[in-house]
Amino acid sequence: MANAMSDTRETTYSTGARHFHWWTVALLTAQVPLGLYMFYRGGATKFDALTGRLYDLHKTLGLVILALVVARLIYRLVHGGPADEPTIDWWQKAASHATHWSLYALLILVPLVGWLGISLYGAREVFGILTIPPLAAPNSDAAGTVLLLHRLLAFLIILLIAMHVGAAVVLHYFIRGDGVLARMLPWAGVRRR
Repeated sequence: MANAMSDTRETTYSTGARHFHWWTVALLTAQVPLGLYMFYRGGATKFDALTGRLYDLHKTLGLVILALVVARLIYRLVHGGPADEPTIDWWQKAASHATHWSLYALLILVPLVGWLGISLYGAREVFGILTIPPLAAPNSDAAGTVLLLHRLLAFLIILLIAMHVGAAVVLHYFIRGDGVLARMLPWAGVRRR
């Protein structure tokens, strides 16, 4: 019964799912280098006004990413996804599903851990106009540990994204020529010879 159902599903992600995906990509493309640069700048130089604004922007983008990914996850749970690419092996399907759901979890967890870290650090103000609600009372000892965890989890996201893109583009599009990439980029088509 499950195979009959999966065979009738679309082979590409819906327009809404693709919009959620590419907005997430765009925000992460800004957020990751911003996070790396602000951390470097804050450690390499005195913490100045520009560094403070970079941190404020990073906090703001983190909250936007959190809201977007929660909305994206709800959309995914309500609308589902396309059927698996029929030409890939079961272990590739399992790896794909594990990667996707791990990315969802981390894209929610990393901003929440960052939010907890700034709550513990006591740096909840953004651009002098907004104060982010606290998730915990200030505790400078715990803040360092939580913010370190935030950075480590962010690097894990980067690793999973690299695996995700590498598998979709290099393995499935260029080497195998199957329809995996076309599920998110329908114009990419299938390259089978």
